[in-house]
Amino acid sequence: MMGPDGPLGRLTQALGLGVLSFTFTGLVIGSVIFSLPFAVQPIQRAFESMGRRPMEVAATLGARPLDAFFSVALPHARPGLITAAVLGFSHTVGEFGVVLMIGGNIPGETRVISTQIYGYVEAMRYSEAHWLAALMVVFSFAVLFLLSSIRSRAGRLL
Repeated sequence: MMGPDGPLGRLTQALGLGVLSFTFTGLVIGSVIFSLPFAVQPIQRAFESMGRRPMEVAATLGARPLDAFFSVALPHARPGLITAAVLGFSHTVGEFGVVLMIGGNIPGETRVISTQIYGYVEAMRYSEAHWLAALMVVFSFAVLFLLSSIRSRAGRLL
C-alpha cells in the first residue's frame, strides 16, 4: 500500500512528497496504523464509562454538541486517551515486523531498538543484544507502572 506502486505511494508521489517506504515518515505512519487497535479499546471504554448523563446535563445548560464534546467528554475521557497513547507508543517501540517491512533497518534513518537487537543477534553480538533486550524489559515495566498510576488517579478523580 505504501510502496511506490501502491495507492498511498502513488498519492504521495503525485503530491510531490516522494515514496514513504524505507523512510522515517513512512515508518511512523505504518506504525501508527498498525498500533491503532491497541488505542481504540481504551478510548472506547473511556467514553462508554462516562455514560450519557454528563452530555445531557451539558445540553440542558445550553452547550452545543461540539462545545459539550470538548468541554465535558474529552476532559472526562482524558485517562483513557492517555492510556491509549501510552499503549500505542509502547507497542510501536517494540514492534519488529512492520518496522522491518516498511522502514527497513537503515542506520541513522529507520533503525530502531527492535531492529538493532536483530542486527546484534545476526552479528552474533549477543551481549549487546541482551543489554538492549533488558532495556526493553525495563521500559515495559515502566509503561505498566505508568498505566497503573494513570488508572489509580482516574479512579480517585471519578
